[in-house]
Amino acid sequence: MVQQVTRGIKISVETSFEGTFYRSYKMQYAFQYEITIENQSKDTVQLNARHWTILDALNSVETVSGEGVIGYKPVLKPGESHTYRSGCMLTSPFGAMHGFYNMINLNSTKKFKVYIPSFKLSAPFAIN
Repeated sequence: MVQQVTRGIKISVETSFEGTFYRSYKMQYAFQYEITIENQSKDTVQLNARHWTILDALNSVETVSGEGVIGYKPVLKPGESHTYRSGCMLTSPFGAMHGFYNMINLNSTKKFKVYIPSFKLSAPFAIN
């Protein structure tokens, strides 16, 4: 598990390998990640958007941006957390992801970024 705290918001990430699939006659490697967003600050915050950079061992880079996380824009009061699962497909058995969430402090209406720590994606059969 990797963790990082930005402005009182703690991000924890766990990953797992889900298997291999063929898509458009190419081998794809499926990964799942579980993210917990914990509000350790004294203010109520809301996650509005996400931005991801997804890298694989074949030097492919994909950027993904969008509103919320899996259809939600969670509001977190002090001490609350939100956990969700999502996934990605890579064209190699190794990769990494990192990014940030755009959030707003609902007490002060100030917007800020919360950084998602870089985490590795690796298929266990490919590790030597």
